[in-house]
Amino acid sequence: MTWYTQPRQLADRLSLSEAQIRQMEEITPQFPMRIPEYYLGLIDPADPEDPIRKMSVPAPFEADRGGSFDTSGEQYNTKIPGLQHKYSQTAMVLTTNRCAMYCRHCFRKRLVGTTDEEIAQNFDRIIGYIRDHQEITNVLLSGGDAFLNSLETIENYLKALTEIDHLRYIRFGTRTPVTWPECIGAPLLELLARYGQKKAIYVVTQFNHPRELTAQSREAVAALRRAGTTVRNQTVLLRGINDDPVVLGELLMGLTAIGCLPYYIFQCRPVTGVKSGFQVPLGRGLDIVEGAKARISGMDKGAKFCMSHPAGKLEILGHMGDGELLFKFHEAKDPANYGRMFRRVPPGDGCWLPEDLGLPPL
Repeated sequence: MTWYTQPRQLADRLSLSEAQIRQMEEITPQFPMRIPEYYLGLIDPADPEDPIRKMSVPAPFEADRGGSFDTSGEQYNTKIPGLQHKYSQTAMVLTTNRCAMYCRHCFRKRLVGTTDEEIAQNFDRIIGYIRDHQEITNVLLSGGDAFLNSLETIENYLKALTEIDHLRYIRFGTRTPVTWPECIGAPLLELLARYGQKKAIYVVTQFNHPRELTAQSREAVAALRRAGTTVRNQTVLLRGINDDPVVLGELLMGLTAIGCLPYYIFQCRPVTGVKSGFQVPLGRGLDIVEGAKARISGMDKGAKFCMSHPAGKLEILGHMGDGELLFKFHEAKDPANYGRMFRRVPPGDGCWLPEDLGLPPL
């Protein structure tokens, strides 16, 4: 497999000018580039607005230092380096800082491909924490991309976690079915099938555009399903990529058709190097999501439109008039807020809510 990590390697493939190459070279020291040959081959080189290109090739807006590197309060939920415990029932492990592709909209741009400071370093401590906290019913192995770990590391996690009685299932966060489907090979599938006999295993991936639903990615999803895993999808709403009801509706239908069930459409986070290029105002995003759902059947429209806020996972439910939107705590860091609804007019550019929601105590 060939990876493209230097802008100059793309010059001929994408007909880049010297000025474009220099712009990219100013960005990649902080926000690295890594594109698999497979994913690069999906780009239409004649279209500068190609959605696959936008998700993979560095762009000038990434030099904008507005926004924040931690928009959902991950630092405050870290219990052990590499382990976060924000919601009572779920533990998340940052297993690696590597991905098959470094997506330009990544909400962990602070660490992916650059630093391992926040990555799990002490396996025994992490497993011990999970074992000692019986309220934890599931573990999300994330990163980076959990499938970029060695097979030995993946098996170590599966062996340890499937032996913890109070865990009901294990999740892997990975975009490899989308960006590097060749990764889903027989050795990995055998591991998933074997340990899936002990605990249910879910694979959570991220298709963002219908053109990512290729013969190869469809087969990767099918292989994961044959191995006994359940495959689900979390789409990120991205300006210039899927911010169109027709495109988003086609994506949702295509995902359901291959058994990769949509369950979240996430508001793009105001991350440094991301927000000025990819965010859509919340009100417009709601219209896009509802417009997409109006075009598809009930089986296709199960995804919830949410934002990952420091206070919790907030579902955006509807317009209330005069710019107000109705929100609901789909998940809450403070359990007292679970299910709570509130109204807000999103401030500023309308793309996010302030960290302090100003909610009175219940």
